[in-house]
Amino acid sequence: MNFVEHLDAHVDTDLDTIAAPGDAPVTFANQADLKIARERNKLDRRLMREMGRAVTDFNMIEEGDKVMVCLSGGKDSYGMLDLLLKLRQRAPINFEIIAVNLDQKQPGFPEHVLPEYLTRIGVPFHIETQDTYSIVTRVIEPGKTTCSLCSRLRRGILYRVAGELGATKIALGHHRDDILATFFLNLFYGGTMKGMPAKLVSDDGRHTVIRPLAYAKEEDLIAYSNWKQFPIIPCNLCGSQENLKRQEVGKLIDEWEAKFPGRVENIFNAMSRVAPSHLMDRDLFDFVNLRPTGTPDPEGDMAFDQVDPVNPNEPEKAGAADDCGSTPADGPQPIRFTRLVSR
Repeated sequence: MNFVEHLDAHVDTDLDTIAAPGDAPVTFANQADLKIARERNKLDRRLMREMGRAVTDFNMIEEGDKVMVCLSGGKDSYGMLDLLLKLRQRAPINFEIIAVNLDQKQPGFPEHVLPEYLTRIGVPFHIETQDTYSIVTRVIEPGKTTCSLCSRLRRGILYRVAGELGATKIALGHHRDDILATFFLNLFYGGTMKGMPAKLVSDDGRHTVIRPLAYAKEEDLIAYSNWKQFPIIPCNLCGSQENLKRQEVGKLIDEWEAKFPGRVENIFNAMSRVAPSHLMDRDLFDFVNLRPTGTPDPEGDMAFDQVDPVNPNEPEKAGAADDCGSTPADGPQPIRFTRLVSR
């Protein structure tokens, strides 16, 4: 049984489950409160299922793992920790959790917040203090983006700490929208089709990094944070920087979500449905030695055609995409490029 099946088998449908363990059952004074409770219950179940699916799809957590949860003090890492704790209670395997925060000595950073919170909820933790703030502000010119250098410094420190703590997995709180934004940043500004993987091995080959929130939407994590009232710590170094490319891409994604419902979800799903034979990367597909074999090739020109590869002469199913990538509909049909070539 995988994580998703296990969660489904133990799903709670009673609104009393909104109460914390040991608390009295929740009662509702009016219909408005009941509606809010139902929405929160659905939110909790949705996020839990998405995390369970991500963990299962990418084999993120295994029996006996020690998961180092990187806690920044932002909504995403708080949500990730909270959901992982629930997942551990219901999971078909045993694994440990230890929360780690990197205190980068940013001015005004409330050092007491995370230790008090983690002590209260009973989670083992480690606070690593390293003055990367001074390094970043010394090296980066005023007005320039600090994210890249800050990220590299932070990553190196976290890898070291993971080794010292004996952690087998490093959990980061990036969500679906972060993954999409990274994909478009690399596409628009780097000229590469490269995203943010749900699971990877560090460059030195020593650590496994996982992103359990890979399927979760940011709007759901915002709602979850507002519900749980996590003690959020703002990032004074980079969180308030304006005109960042990531913010521009984020705005573009938000506009698509508002104007074209379903487009963003389709793009995200497409990242899991790649057809190398229909791209142009010679390292991913051997175009040089590509020759006709006389038999249908599932990786060939039929990659997106809705036809039976065993009976290629059968007509396409209703609704299949034409050569222009459009779906037949009432009214004038688009000109096929094959017709233009044949003339």
